[in-house]
Amino acid sequence: MTKRKIDVYTGSGNVFADLGLPNPEERLLKANIVSELHRLIKQRGLTQVKAAKLIGIHQPDLSLLLRGDFDDYSVERLMKMLTAFEQDIEIVMKPNRKAGTPGRITFKSDAA
Repeated sequence: MTKRKIDVYTGSGNVFADLGLPNPEERLLKANIVSELHRLIKQRGLTQVKAAKLIGIHQPDLSLLLRGDFDDYSVERLMKMLTAFEQDIEIVMKPNRKAGTPGRITFKSDAA
């Protein structure tokens, strides 16, 4: 059996950027919000039908959303869905600590 060398690369922390997709920061933010929605739905033991009704979309659309098809949703609309689960959203803007580097978007959850 021939051994092949496998190249290993350290990721940037944003898979969308690593894949060279457009708007990687926005995509990562949306993915984090959708992940939080999924966690909240599971935590409350809701069916997709009940969760979809709570956030104001149809169940098939929620199914697509939870499977990563969130391109048609704005960050604002996804955040509004979080508020339907009684989640507060806080947006904080501050100077970047590293001079000369572009700012970044981060997502933090207080979920246990």
